[in-house]
Amino acid sequence: MRPVYLFSISSHPDTVSVNSLSITFLQPEIDFSKYDAFIITSKQASKALQQYQTQLFQNIPALCVSKASAKSYEAIGGRVLDVGEGYGDNLVQKIKNYPKSMRWLYLRAKVVASDFVFVSKKEGYLIDEAIVYVSECSKDILNVEVVEESILIFTSPSSLECFLQTHTLSKRSTLIVIGKTTAKAVPKGIEYHISENTTIESCVELAKNI
Repeated sequence: MRPVYLFSISSHPDTVSVNSLSITFLQPEIDFSKYDAFIITSKQASKALQQYQTQLFQNIPALCVSKASAKSYEAIGGRVLDVGEGYGDNLVQKIKNYPKSMRWLYLRAKVVASDFVFVSKKEGYLIDEAIVYVSECSKDILNVEVVEESILIFTSPSSLECFLQTHTLSKRSTLIVIGKTTAKAVPKGIEYHISENTTIESCVELAKNI
């Protein structure tokens, strides 16, 4: 089997796992009593919440972008309100299932790929945003040496963008992206495969069948 490189914060035993991002957690002042629900689009947001006293947020349910982000919120004692399909853009439809009087807090990174908050607010939904972490390219991804004719898995737009800072995508390699949002970061003219589900397991399964 060809070497499979996974560029992600998470790892997988069947791949050469390369930590793609260096995460710095922030602790902005938040009045949790103002909000009816959180919006969580990554596991890092849940990790950032651990800097606050659990009793301040554990009764606030969360709309999570995916099953993985939902598990991360439950793991710190939170309750899941609803789960999306893995894409930030699709959260607009989820938000529309709730009254416009509902007060949301989006716990986010400094840089985000989706504009679902802008779209939702334009339609009259009450969403505040708190930047609770910052992602930067890790030294691991900037310095990694990739074997020719390998399979490269990218699990976020930022992981692909970081890789491209110091590498080029060889036409002899096969590119797999975790979903449509990450696919948007692929340079024009480069062929790629999209995993069936927005999970690392799905990406690895696809790699095994290529």
